Amino acid sequence: MTIEILQFNAFAPFLENGLRDRFLVHRWFEIDDREAWLNGRGSAVRGIVTGGNLGVPTALIERLPALGIIAISGVGFDKVDLELAGRRSIRVTNTPDVLTDDVADLTLGLIVSQFRSLAACDRYVREGRWPAAPYPLGRKLTGRRFGLVGFGRIGAAIAARLAPIGPVAYHATADKRNQLRYFSDPVQLAQHSDVLIVATSANPSTVGLIGREVLDALGPAGVLVNIARGSIVIEKELIAALVEKRIAGAALDVFADEPTVPEALRALPNVVFTPHIGSATHETRENMARMVMASLDAYFAGTPVPNAVV
Repeated sequence: MTIEILQFNAFAPFLENGLRDRFLVHRWFEIDDREAWLNGRGSAVRGIVTGGNLGVPTALIERLPALGIIAISGVGFDKVDLELAGRRSIRVTNTPDVLTDDVADLTLGLIVSQFRSLAACDRYVREGRWPAAPYPLGRKLTGRRFGLVGFGRIGAAIAARLAPIGPVAYHATADKRNQLRYFSDPVQLAQHSDVLIVATSANPSTVGLIGREVLDALGPAGVLVNIARGSIVIEKELIAALVEKRIAGAALDVFADEPTVPEALRALPNVVFTPHIGSATHETRENMARMVMASLDAYFAGTPVPNAVV
């Protein structure tokens, strides 16, 4: 019998092809009348494949009585109701480790881009403005103090890249007993930092963790970098801090309501943006696809499921 799954968003070809080869795939994001579809096909769906930035709405899980696995292409699982999944014995899997290097590399690129205005410099040359005047001076990066909010796999990889550039400190739920300076309070970490990097996981305890108090502690020369989740930073407070020059700038790969980014934020010249591309390389997305397929194959074969969160 053909196994039916629900694909929640578009993926790179490697994963798209793997899903089509194995399953009858219903593409949720292409269904116009979702209510009619759920009434007609919802009871046949046994698996969902989704991105970590999207997850699955609880209301949708409740409409799929045969659902047995939610396979997340990504590391975050904050947008899946794990309690409900546990009650219904629905396996939830993700793709840890393989995206660590790419996210850490992008973080370094965002920091350099913020301090040396790389995106603006590119536009300056392309628009033919260089002959009229040299580009304004940037800011020196070497020797800056870096603070990491979160010190899991990705935080540790970022720290390793930044250590040759300047001193690194961190805040986490517990002291990791490493050689880096630890702060139990994110406000104190921000006071100690020139660049504050949000690299913590998204969960109820971290929603809105970075607000006015932390931003004011970072100060008018400080830069905020977010490569974790938009929900961790109070976006309206970040915009106010940037507009009022209570911090110097920001570099953002994630946002509160992706892919929508407020005009008030997009209009600011002291922000560098990327469209949630932390893991977006050919090599890493192919490895993530392999992990998603391995989880699905194991579940439907009745064997132990790798990378299970629930």
